[in-house]
Amino acid sequence: MKTATILFMFISGFLLSEPMNPMPITWKNLSDVQFTRRLNKEVSMYFLYPSFGQSVKVLQGKEIQIKGYIIPVDENENIYVVSAQPMAACFFCGGAGPESIMELQFKNKKQRFKTDEQRTVKGTLHLNPSDIEHLNYILKNVEVVN
Repeated sequence: MKTATILFMFISGFLLSEPMNPMPITWKNLSDVQFTRRLNKEVSMYFLYPSFGQSVKVLQGKEIQIKGYIIPVDENENIYVVSAQPMAACFFCGGAGPESIMELQFKNKKQRFKTDEQRTVKGTLHLNPSDIEHLNYILKNVEVVN
């Protein structure tokens, strides 16, 4: 092969491949979801089950970046969420909905944050329509951007 052909193939492959940077999103991007209250027969309790809209479904499995308020759920077990609102107004304590929080599963296990510390995080977004042990939005392999 000639050098020009190899160079063309390399550049074409580079330009056509997906970008390496995470896609920045806002909480508004995650609001295309409807919730239905249904009985979970296994635990005999009612839960809100999501039906994700198409604009949310396209984010499934994508590396995204989002800014929010870090809320410790269990610091000893390294369980944190990121919220669109500070703790006093988030889904757990205030009037926001389940679409306003995201479970964080860190790449590097041990993390420490102060409640309501504003941070930008990145990771791979996974949509959870049915597992009541996890939130509807799960960010895996999370790294803190700033």
